[in-house]
Amino acid sequence: MQGWSPHTEAAAATKLGIVQWKMTQAEYQPLSSHAQLAGTPAEKLSLIRANTQEVLNSEIIEEILTKNDRPLRIYWGTATTGKPHCGYFVPMLKIADFLAAGCEVTILLADVHAYLDNLKAPIELVELRVKYYRLCITALLKAVNVDIARLKFVTGSEYQYSPKYMRDLLTLSTQVSVHDASKAGSDVVKQVESPPMSSHLYPLMQALDEEHLNVDAQFGGVDQRKIFTLAVESLPRIGFRKRAHIMNPLIPGLQEGGKMSSSDPDSKIDLIEPAEVVRKKLKKAFCPPKQVDGNGVLSFVEHVLLPASKFKNGGVAKFLVPRRDAETKEYSEIKQMKENYLADVLSPQNLKPAVTEALLEILEPIRKAFEESDEWRDVETRAYPPPPAPEKKKKKEKNLGSKFPGAGADAEKEPNGKAEVVAQPDGHVEGKGAHELNVAVKGLAVQDSEEGSKGKA
Repeated sequence: MQGWSPHTEAAAATKLGIVQWKMTQAEYQPLSSHAQLAGTPAEKLSLIRANTQEVLNSEIIEEILTKNDRPLRIYWGTATTGKPHCGYFVPMLKIADFLAAGCEVTILLADVHAYLDNLKAPIELVELRVKYYRLCITALLKAVNVDIARLKFVTGSEYQYSPKYMRDLLTLSTQVSVHDASKAGSDVVKQVESPPMSSHLYPLMQALDEEHLNVDAQFGGVDQRKIFTLAVESLPRIGFRKRAHIMNPLIPGLQEGGKMSSSDPDSKIDLIEPAEVVRKKLKKAFCPPKQVDGNGVLSFVEHVLLPASKFKNGGVAKFLVPRRDAETKEYSEIKQMKENYLADVLSPQNLKPAVTEALLEILEPIRKAFEESDEWRDVETRAYPPPPAPEKKKKKEKNLGSKFPGAGADAEKEPNGKAEVVAQPDGHVEGKGAHELNVAVKGLAVQDSEEGSKGKA
């Protein structure tokens, strides 16, 4: 399998007529962020590879770009489970590069996958979540000034239940072992002690989607690599061609360790969260001084805020960090920013407020669109219904018993708080509470007897 990394750029550059390429991925920058400038194969390839972590079978992409007889066709899929969060800016900005490079891009709203992944999304809510994802993704791309006219949305259930797809899936299942299917989905599918059979179908379907969507390449996070490898190895076994695979890096979550995840509310920021919630989460975010690795706040600048700034600054990256006791720092590349952070020239106290304001500026039109759309608000409420309020525990009435020993159950009161007693013809009483009355009557009788004796004396 032939992959791409910064060390293979020189060969590709010679093939496509590029005079000089930067040789480290951290410094690797697109030649252009505007569609009208991405006219040559070299410019298109530069945009496609920009800010990626790895490309498998990059020769497939290069051949199509060199022939230049049709656009490169790419698909990106997302299972419609939890609410999209700010981590989605990473693939969306990459999709913006694909569109600027003249690619045809399909976004697969993988509703069937959402249901297969250990029932992450109940089947009753899947259709509503597809609508919610489409509204979120459209608003997100518009927020960073991306023209979505050449973007195509497809829902998995539109074709994955067809006889041909099911026949191909069954055929593919004869060529992939349970071990390989389980291994392929281990970084993507929810892992449980006794996984359902659906977790093995998930990676097979993701591979098969490449054929049924008729694409040249699949795009996804680096956590998809095992599924991509499965697709490269297994599709040719049933007569389908292999595709290229483009992977973006995963940004750390806002808390120490792990990535931004819908299952961990503190690790991510939802696209429609109020400004005060965004400020609070970033204020608590893991951002130790002079530490670059695992710093989610700094990574967010690298993979979201700097690339997004190009779309509003004529293709030039710009990130401003105001400082209380010094001049504002302006950054156009992450390398200088990391150096300043390691040297403590840039501190968490300066970085966090700058990131907060830059993010809120991007999120503001998304939040506004949500608040002004009755459809979007209605879909959000129905697709993600709030959990039922916990039942209030009924206060347990304490049975303090009776002050009259031996009363037992007869001392219990009625709901109205009064004892239920019935006077008998001989004058004694029976029923609940009778014991207290009988004791009291006996006490009075004794008292009267004593007083009578004193009188006789």
